[in-house]
Amino acid sequence: MIPAEARERLRIMFIAKHAKWGGGLHPDDGNHALYHVETREVLEGLGLKLALEDNYEALFHRPEVDFVFPLLNRGGFLNSEMMLPLLCTRLGLPYLGATPILRGLADDKHLTKMACVARGVPTAPWTIYRRGAPVEQARCPAGGRMVIKPNASSASWGVQDAHDWAGVEAAVADIHSQGHDAIVEPFLNGSDVEVPVITVDGAPVVMPMMLFEQADPTHLRTYYEKRDLVERASKYELVPFEDESVMPRIAELTLEMAEEYRPFDYGRFEFRYDASTGTLNFLEVNLQANLWSQKVFGRSAVRAGLTQSQLIETILYEGLRRHGLLEAPNG
Repeated sequence: MIPAEARERLRIMFIAKHAKWGGGLHPDDGNHALYHVETREVLEGLGLKLALEDNYEALFHRPEVDFVFPLLNRGGFLNSEMMLPLLCTRLGLPYLGATPILRGLADDKHLTKMACVARGVPTAPWTIYRRGAPVEQARCPAGGRMVIKPNASSASWGVQDAHDWAGVEAAVADIHSQGHDAIVEPFLNGSDVEVPVITVDGAPVVMPMMLFEQADPTHLRTYYEKRDLVERASKYELVPFEDESVMPRIAELTLEMAEEYRPFDYGRFEFRYDASTGTLNFLEVNLQANLWSQKVFGRSAVRAGLTQSQLIETILYEGLRRHGLLEAPNG
């Protein structure tokens, strides 16, 4: 728990695209707006001295705050995940989450997969087609169905599939035309195991795992489904993951990958698991992942015996502790 003295002394900026949103689904960002409103209300409920901002310009000059809780991650431009940490670093202002270079490493799916290979963590074969570089079929991994997506996308934005090289080439061209690099890999049957991780005294701690259980293991989840902007019916459901035959292995691989990003305060690590074959592959990592009570972190927190308020306070406490802000300067 954040000490009462620190609550009274510290002024914290909560900066998010929808930090000042009134409520309801956003027409483009869907439930992301609900997430930002909920987080704002939790922080207000903690009795913190809170400053609310919803644009990068708020950090072009040093504001009168001691710490930044940054959720303005999807800025509408390539590599925007790095912008707030960079702005805070430029100002010498402490903030929650990993450093800009680590945020970039996690945001780049190709580099994350390279880290997987270096650490012996299984992941699907892939290739990266950088915008402006040659798009060569010889570098494309084999597979009857390929997944093509922006290399730095979130929430499955821009994800497509193809069954031949002509389809892959067209999908890559489409992604390039939108200003993004494209990553290509074979489609993996199965469901996504979601592993939320927080850090306690700097050490990564694996929280209860969750599963996006798919009725059809060949279904390709879309951005619009994840943001509740279209009806997803019963295509998938977020449920506890309790397969004890594979949970220890997933935890081991998660902690192995977490070493690449320390210190990061919190993040979500994803694996594709095919229960019919026992095949397990690392998919990606999302540092400063969605904390909304209806998503993975919030649902996992309930399983861990934490309220939503306790979850966010625990994460914020770690960030403040790491930056030496919990104790008064003269104390």
